[in-house]
Amino acid sequence: MPTGKAIDLARKHNLDLVEISPKANPPVCQIVEYGRYKYEKAKKDKETKKTQHVNKVKEIQLRPNIDPHDFKFKLDHAIDFLCADMKVKLFLRFRGREMAHKEIGYQTVEKFIHDVADFAVADTKPNMVGRRITVMLNPLPKQKRAANPREAERSQLEEESETLPGSAENVFADIDLPQEKQA
Repeated sequence: MPTGKAIDLARKHNLDLVEISPKANPPVCQIVEYGRYKYEKAKKDKETKKTQHVNKVKEIQLRPNIDPHDFKFKLDHAIDFLCADMKVKLFLRFRGREMAHKEIGYQTVEKFIHDVADFAVADTKPNMVGRRITVMLNPLPKQKRAANPREAERSQLEEESETLPGSAENVFADIDLPQEKQA
């Protein structure tokens, strides 16, 4: 239908002529109420945004001579992030004369990657960028991934706290409280 005829038809019905697909040949238009069209399009866009999966990236920063406890602490955090389907960007930063022994940094990163192997896979080999060694860890699919060991510990602690005799309900059961005097 010619554009002029479509505009006249829309005005006749007190509606608007809205171009739906401008790149099509010929362009596709629709006679609708424009405010309602905008509302429904916004509603549809909001629905599609809900179903989209946004990948979050968490960063873990290491040092070449990191303390074993700190290493374990950062490893546990990385495992928690990976079990929550987040990517982990691991980087090891050198300072000062640490650059003279890059192999220590590579060993630290390789040990970290080896320790999270049950939960993630590295995109590439660790590579040196400036004074940093960087690598991206992607979580394994849930079927192939090991269970989060910290979740097992938490559930075990919860079960133990329920069975303890001094649980929250029984804390004041053994205490004799003074009675109020009646006048």
